[in-house]
Amino acid sequence: MKLTAFTDYSLRVLVYLGARPGHRATIAEVAGAYGISENHLVKVVHHLGKQGWLRNVRGKGGGLELAVEPSEIRVGEVVRQAEGQAAVAECFGDSGGDCCIAPHCRLRGVLAQAVAAFDAVLDRYTLADLVENREELVQVMFMPRVAGAAKAARAGTAP
Repeated sequence: MKLTAFTDYSLRVLVYLGARPGHRATIAEVAGAYGISENHLVKVVHHLGKQGWLRNVRGKGGGLELAVEPSEIRVGEVVRQAEGQAAVAECFGDSGGDCCIAPHCRLRGVLAQAVAAFDAVLDRYTLADLVENREELVQVMFMPRVAGAAKAARAGTAP
């Protein structure tokens, strides 16, 4: 099963914030860490806030932060909320598709089991599990930016 970019970015935002609990970040910071578009993240952050996983603070000193503990955010729930109902084949759609063997097909049941197994695995994990290696994540997501800023400051090109 392939996840959409929306789901991928949702998980990335949560991992970014989960790696440094208690800290606020801006959309620009998250986008910069991952090299992705700020415009795409605006919708993602809005969605995560509506689900109650993020607190979005406006104004000076604002930004985004986790609204709940990482241990309370189930990966499976994030994926299902972002993806909607899994439709891995045409016959999973509301109309049932236009397949002539649909009344006798066993593939739909097999695919339904596969989706259930996929969901079950994701449900075993929380954001806390994904960020257990905080030190490594911080090194990758936050340190290059700090090192780059220090280098720019030494070169006299810092803002």
